[in-house]
Amino acid sequence: MGGDILTIAGRTFHSRLWVGTGKYKDFLETQKAIEASGAEVVTVAVRRVNITDRHSENLLDYLDPKTYTILPNTAGCYTVDDAVRYARLARAAGVSDLVKLEVIGDERTLFPDTAGLIEAAKILVKEGFVVLPYTNDDPIVAQKLVDIGCPAVMPLAAPIGSGLGIRNPYNLKIILDTVNVPIIVDAGVGTASDAALAMEYGADAVLMNTAIAGAQHPLVMAEAMKYAVEAGRLAFQAGRIPRKLHASASSPIEGML
Repeated sequence: MGGDILTIAGRTFHSRLWVGTGKYKDFLETQKAIEASGAEVVTVAVRRVNITDRHSENLLDYLDPKTYTILPNTAGCYTVDDAVRYARLARAAGVSDLVKLEVIGDERTLFPDTAGLIEAAKILVKEGFVVLPYTNDDPIVAQKLVDIGCPAVMPLAAPIGSGLGIRNPYNLKIILDTVNVPIIVDAGVGTASDAALAMEYGADAVLMNTAIAGAQHPLVMAEAMKYAVEAGRLAFQAGRIPRKLHASASSPIEGML
């Protein structure tokens, strides 16, 4: 998309599709799906995927750090202490000081524990991490995370892995209108139209995993998501026509025979 560059904490990205690495059948399929998606940012769960032991098969063996920005995340962490510990582990292993921060509050819904998220974000920001927090679609929480020093915010579209698409577009629009950092819609995307819609609303990027990895044909869906994000971004930049209750002729009637 030419010069349409996303910048977060001094880092620049051309692709606005960010992808995860879970739920694929093997590392090779993961690699091929990421290639098909055109994504530059790839999230990796520190707690669930081997990225620190370089003496055994390692996901990072399949992802060239010169090609991708590896974004370690604290998926599966239910406490502040766990989330902070796994962020520190990723940095100590030389992966990144960039972290997608998750503090989960409920095992069934996987909704964020926003109080714990704010507490963990404060700790990690003070330690020099670039914190990208996964949160709910609450504009107040989003602003608090920005005030702490988070350079972007990642509100959910719907529960993780649900494929429900954007369930509360009004809250998302409020966040986009009031929070003055990049907004990355994260979790709940099910298909290409969900991704395109998020971008049409004005999201700066979309992050997804299950929608691609869980598709019947992951590599095909990865490519579909690539084009959906690009199309949605272009539509946002173009500016859609206003919605009207009644018809409006495409051609003017002046000068008709």
